[in-house]
Amino acid sequence: MLSGSVRMNSAVENSPVIAKAAAPGASQGLRGVALWGGTIFLSAFLLFQVQPLLAKIILPWFGGGAGIWITTLVFFQITYLLGNLYAYWLIRHPRSQWAAKIHVGLLALSFLSLPILPGITWKPYGPENPSFRIFALLTATIGLPFLLLSATSSLLQAWYVQGRPGSWPYRFYALSNAGSLLALLSYPAFVEPHSTTRHQALAWSYAYGLFAAGCAWIAFRKRRTLSTPHDSDAHHAPNWKQLLLWAALAADASALLLAVTNHISQDIAAVPLLWIVPLSLYLLSLILCFENGRWYRRSFFLRLLAVALAGMTYSLAPEFANAGPSLQIPLFCIGLFVCCMVCHGELARLKPDPRHLASFYLMIAAGGAFGGVFVGVIAPRVFRDFYELPIALAGCAIVALVCLTPADSRLVATHSRRVLFFGTAAIVAIGFAFLPYLTAPQHRMSSTARNFYGVLRVQDDPAAANQPARRDLLNGTIVHGIEILEPGRRVEATTYYGAESGAAFALNEAHRRGSISAGIIGLGAGTLAAYGKPGDRFTFYEINPLVIQVADSEFDFLRDSRAHINIVPGDARLSLERQPSQNFDLLLADAFSGDAIPVHLLTLESFQLYFHHLKPDGLLAIHISNKFLDLKPVVEAAAQSFGAKTKAITNVADEKNDIYTATWVLLYSPGMPSSGADDDTALPHWSRSNVVVRPWTDDYSSLLKLLR
Repeated sequence: MLSGSVRMNSAVENSPVIAKAAAPGASQGLRGVALWGGTIFLSAFLLFQVQPLLAKIILPWFGGGAGIWITTLVFFQITYLLGNLYAYWLIRHPRSQWAAKIHVGLLALSFLSLPILPGITWKPYGPENPSFRIFALLTATIGLPFLLLSATSSLLQAWYVQGRPGSWPYRFYALSNAGSLLALLSYPAFVEPHSTTRHQALAWSYAYGLFAAGCAWIAFRKRRTLSTPHDSDAHHAPNWKQLLLWAALAADASALLLAVTNHISQDIAAVPLLWIVPLSLYLLSLILCFENGRWYRRSFFLRLLAVALAGMTYSLAPEFANAGPSLQIPLFCIGLFVCCMVCHGELARLKPDPRHLASFYLMIAAGGAFGGVFVGVIAPRVFRDFYELPIALAGCAIVALVCLTPADSRLVATHSRRVLFFGTAAIVAIGFAFLPYLTAPQHRMSSTARNFYGVLRVQDDPAAANQPARRDLLNGTIVHGIEILEPGRRVEATTYYGAESGAAFALNEAHRRGSISAGIIGLGAGTLAAYGKPGDRFTFYEINPLVIQVADSEFDFLRDSRAHINIVPGDARLSLERQPSQNFDLLLADAFSGDAIPVHLLTLESFQLYFHHLKPDGLLAIHISNKFLDLKPVVEAAAQSFGAKTKAITNVADEKNDIYTATWVLLYSPGMPSSGADDDTALPHWSRSNVVVRPWTDDYSSLLKLLR
């Protein structure tokens, strides 16, 4: 995701011309510099503040998965490209005074988008792929303001130089980067924990109004000083090879950013706010490479690049999957930083004459958008696995080789030799990047499928000394179900649902009154169906169509259950909102996005919906197992708001029988006649939390206090 902060230093840093050039403010007062600099700073800040804000608002509507964040990133990258196209057109407009008027007119028109609060009519109606609806929603909500913010830095810098021949606006570039970094780091640390999304959206809208006023004031006051670009410069324009190389370098850095973010947040660890780290490293590499040429030492970083590419490639091998996030996350983050330093460092070395900076900015934006579209839109529809990461790694090696190989080299002196040389290099690089996939033990993999919500793998493991043969359902590295393949044990409850688990306790509690009607949010392999008895009715709510397909075709829990099974496709909250009260005896929330229950299933609004569908004496069970978050205080705070009693149950793992440690929180209605609600000894390994948090709502949630 490129922002207004990603502005490129257009001249060679040590040029004698720059040494003599006037710095911003040398020919005008401090007040004028503050206006230009403040407007550019604010535009960059708003670009990075609005992205997590809107993503957080719409996450509850589309299931809360990582794919939502990736899709929003793609939208912002495409809009950023359109903003740079618009700035390029204005900068080269034959009548500069009209360009200023056009910009002010669009700024005024963008006020119709305020405040940036999407309407509930954008909520999806079924389990269809939500990508296009997300694009339409964001276009209607933030499209024009974001486009104008994207154009601001390049446009104002160009106007500043046009009105002051000989001046160089690169201190404004530093301000822009500072604004982006401040916005990126301040949102999870200061903005999110202390305000609701509605208040954030309103505050952002007021700040945007301030930005628009400053930008309009600059355009009106300075339009008379703008000079018209000279067509005589056209013959010095970069050729198509230079343009393509700029775009390729930017595209590979962008693709690596999204692919690594996807990989570490789904295949390694579903750590909240983890996406901030890759994005910060990406932005830091841009700052270092374009702020001063001494940071990118080519020989040093090219050596590191070889190590980084080899390390990340090897870590994709199946035998490296159990290395743990404490090793893999630093490895991929450092590797991403090295790759971005090479891509952005080579871009800085290739920056053109200042007269062609508009073209430079435009190709960088185009490359960034293409990299985002490749990872966020094309790959989920074309590939069955996360193949975009090895492709991006191979691409980094290829573009680095292109930058290193001079056109007059004997190896590539002719066109045919260039095609043969780089074609061979591409084949070797891609083959090396895919080596972990080519050498993986294929006999263990039964099937792999992918859609918007991620990659599902069904894996068969042969019997070992202390374990029976089994079949696993994996989403990344997270196990979503295990079926023991031995005869007579296929419908035995495993993983998080063993006989001592909170789920088993809740089901046994409900069964004391006879046959039950149970609602279950999240299907997985269908393991909970193993607890079904004759006369029971189990209704599963599942957002991912692939999960439904895999559970029905690859596992036996649903087919062999003695209960009547009903599956409702689509997001559970949206489905429950549209249904009349189901009068469940028991409702179990067992939905997971990666390694965590989605935030929108833990808000007061969701709990109100749960109790609406439960009988007055019904029981609610929430699965909150997580390696990185302690979600118990959130559930207890919600229960206190409704006057419900809570008990948290954590069972002991049993590796021989594929039973994992799992934490469930049971919620009992006030005065409910249940031994489990009144007798702590009836609950195995129960505990309460000592942490007190503010109840989550659809308008407010914060994860910082809950990090382990």
